Amino acid sequence: MTVILGPNRYGKAETRLVRVVRDGVVHHIKDVTVSSALSGDMEDVHLTGDNASVLTTDTQKNTVYAFARKHGVAEIEDFAILLARHYVESQPTVHHARVEIEEYFWDRIPVADDSAPGAEGKRHSFVRSGREVRTCLVHHDIDGTTTVVSGLKDLVVLNSTDSEFSGYIQDEYTTLPPTRDRVLATAVSARWRHLSEASPYGESYAEVRGCLLGAFAETYSLSLQQTLYAMGERVLNAREELCEVRLAMPNKHHFLVDLTPFGLDNPNEVFYAADRPYGLIEGTVLRDDAPAALFAWE
Repeated sequence: MTVILGPNRYGKAETRLVRVVRDGVVHHIKDVTVSSALSGDMEDVHLTGDNASVLTTDTQKNTVYAFARKHGVAEIEDFAILLARHYVESQPTVHHARVEIEEYFWDRIPVADDSAPGAEGKRHSFVRSGREVRTCLVHHDIDGTTTVVSGLKDLVVLNSTDSEFSGYIQDEYTTLPPTRDRVLATAVSARWRHLSEASPYGESYAEVRGCLLGAFAETYSLSLQQTLYAMGERVLNAREELCEVRLAMPNKHHFLVDLTPFGLDNPNEVFYAADRPYGLIEGTVLRDDAPAALFAWE
C-alpha cells in the first residue's frame, strides 16, 4: 500500500471586519465576516514540514484589513474577487483561492429632529437589523477562471394559510395526518450562480430577494418542495445573469394544539412551534443551458 497526499487547503476562517465610512456627519456601516482558503503547491509543507510555500493565515487576515482600508468594501462579491485574485496572483505557490463573505445589516436609528440640541450627529447611530444574512462565495484559479456565487441565509418567512400537505406515502409507521390548511414556515438559505463576474451584484441581490419572497407569498403550496421550485423558477426568469439557484429550506413545523381537554375548540389559531426535529427540503433549479460549475459550491 502507498499513502499519498490528497486534496488539501488552508486559510483563515471568520475574520471579523467592520468598516465605517464617514460621509461628513452621516456615517455608513459595513459589517462582514471573511473566510479565505488557499491551495496549490503545498506538498512539502505536509510531507516534510517545509513552510516556504505557505502564505500564513495571519497574513490572510491582515490582507483583509489592509484591502478594506485601501479599496473599501462596496459589494461583497467585488471585495471577495479582489482578495481571491490577490492571493493567487501575488504568490506563485498559491494556485487556487476560495473566499467566502457574510454581511450583516444595520438600520439607522431615526431622530425626529437632528438639529435639536443634543441630537446633532445622531446620523451615526444604528440598530442591528433582524434581516437575513447576505453571503457570497468566490473561487479564483491560477488559469484566471473565477466563479461567483451570491446568496443569503436565515431569511425567515411564514404563511399562516394557503398551504396543504396530503397524498403522501402512508405505511405502518406513518402517524402524520393529512392537512388542507396548515402554517408553512421556513428559514430560507439560497445561493445563485452568476454567468459572469461582471454582474450587477447589488441590484441582482435586491431583485432575487424580492423574487424569493414574492414566490413564497403568492404560491398556494401543496408541499414545501413545490414552493422551493416556484421560488427558484421566479429568480431565473427575472435575472438573466444567473444560471442556477440552490435552496435549502427547513420546515419549521407548527403543530395545532389540542385544547379539547380544556373544553375549548381550536380553529387553526393556537399552535406549538417545534424547533426540532424538522424536515429539511433542498433542491436546485437551473437553466437547461447552464454551463457546468467549474468549482464546487463549498
